[in-house]
Amino acid sequence: MSSNNKKIGYTTGVFDLFHIGHLEILRKAKENCDYLIVGVSTDELVQEYKNKRPIINFEQRIEIIKSIKYVDEVVVQKDRDKLSALHKIGFNIMFVGDDWKGSKIFLELEKKFQNHGVEIFYFPYTKNISSSSLRSTLKRLIQEEEKDSN
Repeated sequence: MSSNNKKIGYTTGVFDLFHIGHLEILRKAKENCDYLIVGVSTDELVQEYKNKRPIINFEQRIEIIKSIKYVDEVVVQKDRDKLSALHKIGFNIMFVGDDWKGSKIFLELEKKFQNHGVEIFYFPYTKNISSSSLRSTLKRLIQEEEKDSN
């Protein structure tokens, strides 16, 4: 779906332990484009750059994202090369959490995207919720449960 007058949006994520922050990003992204494409990171990619495996496996995470009404298309994200993704997918607006704003990687990407007419739209990061915080809470609860059973 590539048309000059349509806003083709793109965002990516791991979407592990799907929570309200994920839903809000997808909802807000869809409110700001006509067609939303979502890249879901493979387990291998997450292991490579976060040095941990997702709790929910890739196949299940991709099915969850496909079922969200705000998402028009889901693609596999095998690497973090957004310029390559632009050439493959053909979007004109990319949605990112504002925790990346001002980072070296996104300052460079903004310059590259400008040459291709692509805007980067930063969303406020959802406070007090993340997959990492959920993972830590689950780990703590399991440890407490194990301690109580001994």
